[in-house]
Amino acid sequence: VWEQEAGPTVFSPFPRDTDYFGRSDQQFMLNFRVDDLDGMVDPLRANDVKIDPKREDSEYGRFAWVYDPEGNKIELWQPPQA
Repeated sequence: VWEQEAGPTVFSPFPRDTDYFGRSDQQFMLNFRVDDLDGMVDPLRANDVKIDPKREDSEYGRFAWVYDPEGNKIELWQPPQA
């Protein structure tokens, strides 16, 4: 774990057969830390970016997923309030 002022940066390997990325040919996923998940997702939706309908709220924060133009899943993460 690489600690920075904004929080940790983590490189986390997944099993080869994971379905977490959404497609078997997607070998990694970018995860972006955001301050305001809804404030990030709403303008993307308004600009026709593909948004995964699933959202997750957990003890680790809030998560949403969007897709780049090539269909790669990207995770957006809003850490829990300190």
